[in-house]
Amino acid sequence: MTGVRKTATVALLAMLGVAGAGLAPAAAATTGALLPHPGPDGLVWVPERTGDGGVVSGGASDRLPTVLTVACEGGGDVRVTMDSQGTQVAAFTVDCPAGSAGVGSVSMDPGVVQWGSFAVGVDASHDAVRWSLTVTQPE
Repeated sequence: MTGVRKTATVALLAMLGVAGAGLAPAAAATTGALLPHPGPDGLVWVPERTGDGGVVSGGASDRLPTVLTVACEGGGDVRVTMDSQGTQVAAFTVDCPAGSAGVGSVSMDPGVVQWGSFAVGVDASHDAVRWSLTVTQPE
């Protein structure tokens, strides 16, 4: 990590790159999703990626609570942000131990995430960090 902040354009292109890639798992030392499929409440499931990335999606409801969960491993950490309609609604860091998974989650009340599209960014401390994420809206 160089410590230089990415511009919004570069971050958005990186997130679109993940979405455009069909959320296909990236190669890693260990295989398998760090988080299980979120089931019918899930808006997004990224089973496995390494390094920096994220996702953009639509279909969020402002009438339901929203839960963003990230798991990671490989040493270091990931810094996670979530934007809804141009406003940052969540930001947290997850420690990523070597050999096991660290998990972080944030629950947001109805109305925090606005109706429509949202973006989640994951900034990994190094390229070998493996991570998974889910965004759910439990009814």
